[in-house]
Amino acid sequence: MDDAAGVSKLQTHGSHVFLDYTGYQPQVKDDGSWMLHLLEQAVERCGIRNVHSHVEQFDGTLSPPGYAAVVLLDESHVTAHCYSDKGWLALDCFTCGGSDPNLLADEIHRQLLECMPELSLKQRHHVPRFLYEGE
Repeated sequence: MDDAAGVSKLQTHGSHVFLDYTGYQPQVKDDGSWMLHLLEQAVERCGIRNVHSHVEQFDGTLSPPGYAAVVLLDESHVTAHCYSDKGWLALDCFTCGGSDPNLLADEIHRQLLECMPELSLKQRHHVPRFLYEGE
C-alpha cells in the first residue's frame, strides 16, 4: 500500500469490527427488538451518539426467520443480522473519528454472553477504513 518509493503511507480515519457467532438463542419472541435495545445500551455505555435506530423482524414468510437491527451513529453504525432458526448472529461495529469500535464490540459481546453463555464467537476481524494518503 506504499507508493513505489515507499515515501507515502496510508492512514485511516475509522475502523470496522466484524463478529460472527453460532449458538444464538432468541431470548424473547420479538428478539429483534431485544437485540436493538442491547445495541442501543452498548452505544450509550460507550459514549457514542445514537442518531437513529431501526429493527426489522422476519417471521419466515418472505425471508428466513430472524431480524436485521441497525443503530446509526454520528460516526457510522452498529448492526446485527440474525438467522434465528440456525442460531447464526453477525455483528458489525463501524466508527470513524474518536470512537473505538473495539470497545463497542467488547461491550456488545459482554452483554450477549451474560444472556447466552453458550454463544460461540467464531471470528472477529478488525479492518481499517477511510484509507487516505498521509503526509
